[in-house]
Amino acid sequence: MEETLFSSQVKRPLADRLRPQTLAEVVGQDQVIGDNAPLGRMVKSGKVTSFILWGPPGCGKTTIARLIAEHTNLYFEQISAVFSGVADLKRVFQYAQDRRATQGKGTLLFVDEIHRFNKSQQDGFLPYVEDVTIILVGATTENPSFELNAALLSRCQVFVLNRLNEPEFEILLERAEKEVGRKLPVDAEARAFIKTIADGDGRYILNLAESIWNYAQPGEVFDKDSIIKIICSRAPVYDKGRDGHYNLISAVHKSLRGSDVDAALYWVARMIESGEDPKYLLRRMTRFAVEDVSLADPNAVVQAIACWDLYDRLGSPEGDLAVFQLAAYLATAPKSVGVYKAMYAAKDAARRTGSLMPPKNILNAPTKLMKNLGYGEGYEYDPDCEDGFSGANYFPDGMKRAKFYYPVDRGFEREVKKRVEYFEKLRAEKQKKRG
Repeated sequence: MEETLFSSQVKRPLADRLRPQTLAEVVGQDQVIGDNAPLGRMVKSGKVTSFILWGPPGCGKTTIARLIAEHTNLYFEQISAVFSGVADLKRVFQYAQDRRATQGKGTLLFVDEIHRFNKSQQDGFLPYVEDVTIILVGATTENPSFELNAALLSRCQVFVLNRLNEPEFEILLERAEKEVGRKLPVDAEARAFIKTIADGDGRYILNLAESIWNYAQPGEVFDKDSIIKIICSRAPVYDKGRDGHYNLISAVHKSLRGSDVDAALYWVARMIESGEDPKYLLRRMTRFAVEDVSLADPNAVVQAIACWDLYDRLGSPEGDLAVFQLAAYLATAPKSVGVYKAMYAAKDAARRTGSLMPPKNILNAPTKLMKNLGYGEGYEYDPDCEDGFSGANYFPDGMKRAKFYYPVDRGFEREVKKRVEYFEKLRAEKQKKRG
């Protein structure tokens, strides 16, 4: 009796109490679940097929899956790849078959961290996805292209969810204040700070807000330094599959990006000492080498691949030194996101311009028909031109010349910038001569 009474008085966590009740209440994912978005249209039609939700922690993957099950009258079944094995999967599949046979009701199976299932476990889903015993909704924080089997991926659409931004965090905090019945006791700087450290994670900011309310005395208002102390006092025990993992890898990234070599080495050590797979760190730092360092130091990616290869050859603990070497190299390297930004700008232009053909003069003409159509006509072979540069147009006919890449004036990219500017000047001169 006492146990029942005690249980009834335990308040659910704030993040759980604020879990959206409709898809319209989900913050920050309109590109996927909006009325005219792919998943939104699927739900509206009532014909849901298996799909993968790829996104960072706390962006709403579980909530979206649960709400879609409710909207489509499917039984919602949830498992985690961290805690489930083959026996659990067989039991879920059997229940789904029985449910369909006896009740005529389908099952939406939500698999959290699906990338943690091995190849044979992932293959086990295939027959049940194909005969629609289950509608599979997999959630992953890792790139599905690398972590999921091709056979499973081919049967599922992949939807990319966004990190939450500051305006979306403000919506969550306002909802929290309405639920609690009072303003969050922080000043303006502290409020901005908690949005920054949340790093796109809606669940984290709500848990932190709840801690702040619990710590606050009547009339007390916390500043930024006080928030830092609260965070330190509630720092979770590191768990490779939970928030601690993502908090620490975020610290590694931010330290590398901020060129703080000592902090980067500290966070790398924290992760390895806590049992993190060094290959995970090597993979993330290799990505960092091309995203954040890039052409400011082209040798960074060479160093990353070499350290990864060295670790593969030596293993732990001898190979751990390669992980620290790479962290030190990347932290002290000059930084540039010029190519990273150029990639997205070029992709955006490619989407907007559709299927425009390349200019005919730069196309090969292996057949008589293609030659008669003008393919290759007037092509200038750059190495034979003055300055080894023709200045010809390589963009589609009818498309205005675009500029995507803006190299920065530091590191090796300073030299790249000189080359880009040289060719731009030469191109303008040659075009002027052509009239």
